[in-house]
Amino acid sequence: MATLRDIRRRIRSVESTQKITRAMKLVAAAKLRRAQERILAARPYAVKMAELLGGLVSRAEGEAHPLLVRRPPARRRLVIVTADKGLCGAFNSNILRASLAFLRERGDTSVTLVVVGKKARDFYRRRPWEIKSEMLGFFDRLAYSHAQELAGGLMQEYLSGEVDEVHLVYNEFRSVAVQRVKREQLLPIEAAAGAGGSAEAAGDYIYEPSPEAILAALLPRHVTTQVYRALMESVAGEYGARMTAMEAATKNAKEMIGVLTIQYNKARQERITKELLDIVGGAEALRQSVEA
Repeated sequence: MATLRDIRRRIRSVESTQKITRAMKLVAAAKLRRAQERILAARPYAVKMAELLGGLVSRAEGEAHPLLVRRPPARRRLVIVTADKGLCGAFNSNILRASLAFLRERGDTSVTLVVVGKKARDFYRRRPWEIKSEMLGFFDRLAYSHAQELAGGLMQEYLSGEVDEVHLVYNEFRSVAVQRVKREQLLPIEAAAGAGGSAEAAGDYIYEPSPEAILAALLPRHVTTQVYRALMESVAGEYGARMTAMEAATKNAKEMIGVLTIQYNKARQERITKELLDIVGGAEALRQSVEA
């Protein structure tokens, strides 16, 4: 049976944990506010860019730009976006589970990886798939330049023929408590992206100076924008997931403190009762010895 000292030690330990989880919740809430504002501001631009490219690509020939050329997908590249840290519920495990399902669907280890975040790096470091590159430790200072670096490397590898397809898997921010795993084909750029599949949506365009020049300017920017949006979605989702997880942990700690406090009071009452019984028993024995 636990002693009073043991119970007091456990209560102090849980109280210390509760202070940490409460502080982490407040930090995540402050960061989430900024990240949420950024992603809500960036989404309309990314969506409109996808709609515009959907119309242009649906009208363009496959040879109009190298990023539109389709090849047999013998060599695929999967970009996996996770967090650098844990303590954010199922945020990382959902991404890793979805990426692992994608890899196992292919039935071999020919798919190569680009891992963004330490959790993905640590997970796939012990598995048979080859990690071609990694990006770590930049989410707290995420900038457009990080998306340019990542997207630029992927486009260069696609144009050089090193890979035939590039897929992207990340958590899309829906609300503080909800993140949805999303997988997109980044390269080659799909003609139906945002075009809605209708001729009216595609429309007729007068190109100035030329379709090739316009696509050459817009397609790389489109890829970079989609990568930047995925990174911002992941950052906002991570903070939301961590805030929710730390709120639940703080609540659980409070409940545990209540249970331990009741246990402590009961043990203390039992100890006091035992001491009183010992005193009464001793007094009775003394009285009997005096009378004898």
